[in-house]
Amino acid sequence: MSVSCTKLCVRMCNVCRLNILLKMRRRDGYGFHSQRNYKTEGRKGNNYGRTDRDSEDGMGAESYDRGDKRGGRGKGRGRPPGLKGREIGLYYRDKMRSKKQASLQRIGVSLDPRREQQIRELLSSIGTSDLHRDVKCELNSEPDDFAFSGTRYFSLHDKPKVKCELGSEVGECSSAQDFSVDVKRKVKLEVGDKSGEISAESTRGTRRVYNESDVKPGPSSTDNHGSSAADRYSHISESSFKRKFLQNITGNIEANLGRSLLVGTSLVQDKELDELFKMRLIDKQNSKRYKKMMEFRQKLPSFGMKDQILDLVEQNQVTVISGETGCGKTTQVAQFILDSYIMKDKGSVCRIICTQPRRISATSVASRVAEERDEVCGEESVGYQIRLEKRMPRKKGSILFCTTGVMLQWMQSDPVLREVSHIVLDEIHERDVISDFVMTILKDIIQKRSDLKVILMSATLNAEQFSKYYGDCPCLNIPGFTYPVKEYYLEDVLQMTRFEIEPTRVPDTQGWKKHLKFVKARVRKVQEFENFIEPYVRYLASEGKYSSRVLEMLKSAESEEINLDLIVALIQHICVTKDDGAILIFLPGWDKISSLHKLLKESVNFPSSRYQIIPLHSLMPTVIQRSVFDRPPKGVRKIVIATNIAETSITIDDVVYVIDCGKIKLKNFDVNSNISTLRAEWVSLANARQRRGRAGRVQPGECYHLYTKAREMTLADYPLPEMLRTRLDEVILQIKILQLGKTKPFLEQVMNPPDPRAVELSIKLLENLNALDADENLTPLGFHLARLPLDPQTGKMILMGALFSCVDPIFSVAASLSFKDAFHVPLGREEEVNQKKLCLSKGLKSDHLVLAEALKQWEVAEEMRRGREFCWDYFLSSNTLSLLRDMKGQFAEHLHEMNFLSSRDPKAEDANINSSNSSLVKAIICAGLYPNVAIVRSVVRRRKMAQVNVKLTTPEDGRVYIHPRSINEKQLEFESPFLVYHLKLKSTSIYLHDTTMVYPLPLLFFGQGVDVCIEDGLETIAVDKSIRFKCQESTANLVKELRTQLDQLLEYKISHPGTINWNRYSTEGAVLRAIIELITSEDKQMMLVAQEGEDGFSD
Repeated sequence: MSVSCTKLCVRMCNVCRLNILLKMRRRDGYGFHSQRNYKTEGRKGNNYGRTDRDSEDGMGAESYDRGDKRGGRGKGRGRPPGLKGREIGLYYRDKMRSKKQASLQRIGVSLDPRREQQIRELLSSIGTSDLHRDVKCELNSEPDDFAFSGTRYFSLHDKPKVKCELGSEVGECSSAQDFSVDVKRKVKLEVGDKSGEISAESTRGTRRVYNESDVKPGPSSTDNHGSSAADRYSHISESSFKRKFLQNITGNIEANLGRSLLVGTSLVQDKELDELFKMRLIDKQNSKRYKKMMEFRQKLPSFGMKDQILDLVEQNQVTVISGETGCGKTTQVAQFILDSYIMKDKGSVCRIICTQPRRISATSVASRVAEERDEVCGEESVGYQIRLEKRMPRKKGSILFCTTGVMLQWMQSDPVLREVSHIVLDEIHERDVISDFVMTILKDIIQKRSDLKVILMSATLNAEQFSKYYGDCPCLNIPGFTYPVKEYYLEDVLQMTRFEIEPTRVPDTQGWKKHLKFVKARVRKVQEFENFIEPYVRYLASEGKYSSRVLEMLKSAESEEINLDLIVALIQHICVTKDDGAILIFLPGWDKISSLHKLLKESVNFPSSRYQIIPLHSLMPTVIQRSVFDRPPKGVRKIVIATNIAETSITIDDVVYVIDCGKIKLKNFDVNSNISTLRAEWVSLANARQRRGRAGRVQPGECYHLYTKAREMTLADYPLPEMLRTRLDEVILQIKILQLGKTKPFLEQVMNPPDPRAVELSIKLLENLNALDADENLTPLGFHLARLPLDPQTGKMILMGALFSCVDPIFSVAASLSFKDAFHVPLGREEEVNQKKLCLSKGLKSDHLVLAEALKQWEVAEEMRRGREFCWDYFLSSNTLSLLRDMKGQFAEHLHEMNFLSSRDPKAEDANINSSNSSLVKAIICAGLYPNVAIVRSVVRRRKMAQVNVKLTTPEDGRVYIHPRSINEKQLEFESPFLVYHLKLKSTSIYLHDTTMVYPLPLLFFGQGVDVCIEDGLETIAVDKSIRFKCQESTANLVKELRTQLDQLLEYKISHPGTINWNRYSTEGAVLRAIIELITSEDKQMMLVAQEGEDGFSD
C-alpha cells in the first residue's frame, strides 16, 4: 500500500474514534440532529432559551422536556444527566432546531369566518337543487380576510424587511380588491333543457357551463372489463374532440397503416415535371458556379463511391452507410439519389427526407447543399423544416432536411409517409431517443411500403449493429480523408512538460459524517486504482522510456483527475515548441471551462496581444460562439476551450492541436433513486476518435489525451444510447398518440431496450398526472399533452394557464423551460448577472418569473426599438428571446386548435385577464411542476466565510441544494418554506434547478389529493399525505369541498375543450374567482407579515 493510502487509513481511524465517541454520547441521552460543523456554522447561542411563540404552552425551549423521567432539574424538564460544558449548549441547540423543524410540518391554514360563510354560500349555490332562484353570494375581500397562521418566515435579519410589494413595482396584479366583484355578487342559475343542463346568463348570450353529472368519470375498464371505451366516456358530450380521442384509444398502428395505404400514395409520375426537372438540371450543370462547386464535390471521398452508393440503394430497401466526419456523406448521398432519378426521367416520384438530430445541423446542411446546386434554399429542390422555422422546397423532385422530431410529428397524420420516397436518417450513431424511436417505427412501415427506401448514415464504424437490427441489410463504408494525427498520452505529457502532480489534500471543514464518507471512498478509490495501474507501470518501467518521477506520478489516483494546471503547462509547451495553429481543449462542463479561462487570462504567459482565448459553451453569447470560426490575425494563436459540442456539431478548420481531458458530462437516469444525474464520465473510444479527428482537418496535427494508454483500453466502444439513460415520459406519450400499443412490448423492440424499472417509473408519473388510466390508455388530459411539443408537466402548465386566463407569463415560463435559459454568463461577471436577475425578480423569489419578466420587458423594448440595448444591459441573448417569443405563438396555435383559446395570439386580452396577478401565476407554475416540491428547513449564514446556506429537503431525497444559478440560492429569507422546482439533477450533490417559492393554498388546490384528519391531537389537512398543515376541521372540509369543485370543473373543461366563461353569472367563473381570491389574499397577507418582521426565524 502506498504512503498516501496509509495516511488516509490513519486519518480514517481517527474519524472512527470520533464516531465511537458520538455513539457513547448518544447512549447517554442526547444526539446531533444536524451534520454541520459546529465551529463554522450559524450564530452561537443567540436563540437559546428564547420563548417560542408557536409552542403549545408558550414556555419556550425548556418546556420541550416536560415529562422526561430520566433525571435532571425541575421535575424532568431539564437536560439529561451527565452533560458538561459545551455539551449542554449543544443539547439545547439541537432541541431548539428539532422543534423548529417540527413546526414546519404544522404551518397553519385558516379563513376569516366571514370569508368561510361567503365560500359556503357559493358552494351551496352551485350544488342547490332549486336552480330557479337567484343566489346572492357576497364575496367581499378585505386584506386580512385570509390568514396564513404559520407566522414564521425564514430570515437572517434581526429585523426583517421586505421591500417588494404587490403593487406597481411588481406589476399591478389583480389583488383581493380587484376580484371583489362589485361589493355584492349575484350568481344567477337557470335550468336549460329538460335534461337538466345548467346554463348561465351572460352579456354574450346563453352559454353552456359544466354540470356536476357531466364531470363524473364513467366506469373504468378495470371496473367492468366488458364495457367499451365509448361506454367509459359516454359522459363526454359529442364533439370533434371526443371523436378524435375515442379513435385514438380504440385504434392501433396496423389499422392506421391500412387506412393510410387505402388513400394511396401521392408519388404519381408526372412526365411533364420529369422533363422540366431534367432540363433545369442540365442547364445548371453548364453554369460556372455549379461547375466550381462540382470541382469541390469531386474531391470528397464519397463522390468517388457514387456508383456503389446508388447501386446499393437501388437494390435494397434498407442500406447502412458509415464514414468518418468530412467524407461528404451528409451533403452528397441525397444529391446522388435525386440527380439519378431526374436524369432517368423519374424526378417527379422522388422526394427525399433527410433527418438531423439538431436544428443547426438541418439548417446549415440545407444551405450548403442548396449552394452546391446553385440554388437559393427553399426556392427549388432543397429546403429545410425545423420547429418554428421552415423553407420548404418544391413538393416533388426535392430534398428536405428536418429534425427527427419534425418527422415524428408528420407520422401522427401520415403514418406511412405516403408523400416520401426516401428517408435518410443521419448521425444515427448518436443514438438519441427520438432517432431510436423512429428507427423502430420504420421497421413496421417498410413492411407495408415496399417502395420506401431507408438509408441509415453513421459517422462511426458501428454499422454492423444497425445492419443486424434491420435484418442484416447491406453496409457500405466511405473512408474519410484527414491528415495524419500524432497521438500522445498522459505519460508522454508528464514527460515532456516535467509537470508535478500535487497530492489531493483531504478536506477537514466538513461535518464528521461527510468527512468519514469522503475518507472511506478515497481509500477505496486509491486501492482500486493501484490494482488497476500497477501492471501497466511495470510494463512502462521495463521499456525504460519514462523517468521514475513520471512512473511514480502515474501510480497516484490524482493523475486521472482533471488538472487545469497541467493543461496550462501543456498549452505553454505547445506554444513554445510547436508551429502555429489553433489549440482546441475539450473539457466536460462550464465550471472547468470558466476556471481554465480564468487561469489563462490571469497568466503573464498568455497576453491578449498574442493569444485569442475563446470559451465555447451554450451559456456564452452567440457572437462569441461565432468568433471561433474566424481566423486570428497573423502572430496571434487561437485557443478554444469547449465541451463535446466541438466533436461533431461544429468544425473549426484551423485547429492543429487538440487536448482531450478524456471526460464528458452525460445526463443519466438512476432508476434506483428515481433521479436524473449529471456527472463527468470517461469518454468512449468513438468520442476519442472524433476529438482526435478535429486536429487533422487542414494539415497534420497532434492530439494529447490526458489519460494513460491503460485507461484507453478500458473505455467503452460507443456512448450509452440515450434511451438507456433518460426518463421515458415523452416517449410513452408518443407511443400512445401513434397508437403503437402497450408501452413495454413496444420498447422491447427498440435496438437497446430500456430498463423495465425506468418504464414503470415513467408510467407511474403519467398516471399521477392523470395522463394515463389504469389500463395504460390515454386519458383526455393525456391526449392533449401528447399532442403538445412539451414534456408532460410543462404541457399541463400551459393548459392550466389557458383555463385560468394567464397565458402570456405562463407561456414565457414554458418556452424557457422547454428550450433554454435566455441569460448568458460572461466569464468574470457572474455576480453582475445575478444582480440583474434579482432586479427582474421584484422580490417574488421565483426563477420562473424572472424568465417571464425578462421576456415581457424585452418585448416592450423591441416595440421601442431598444431590444438590443436591453439585452446588453441584462446579459440576455436576443436570438434566444426571439425564439422563445415564436414558441409562445406556437403554444397559442396548438391550444387554439384544441379550442382552449379563442385566438392564436398569446397576448389576446381574453386570454390574459389574470396575467398581472403574480400570485396566481406562481400557483399555476406550482400546478404544472407538482409533485416537485422541496421544503426549506432553515437559512444559515456563515459569517466568517460570508456565505448563505439554504437548508432544504425533499420527501424522497432528504437533503438537497438550490443550484447556484438560482436567485433563491442566496436568499436571506423565505416567507413560505415551500419551493417548487423544474429539474432535479445529481452531480456532486442533488441540485434543484429553476425554483419558485409558493404558499400552502396552491399546494392544497393543485397538489395530488387532499385529506382531512386528526394527527397527534391536531386537526390537519394534508396534501399527498406528505405535506401537512394545522387547520380547523370546518375550514379543512371547506377547502376540500372547494378543491372538489375545482377538480370537477377542470375535468369537465379538459374533456369538453373550451374557454372559461368569466361572466359574473357564470358558475365556472365564480369557482375560479373564489380560488384566485384565496390564493391572492394569502400571498398578500404573508407579504404584510414579512414587512412587519414578525418572528423571524434564523439558525
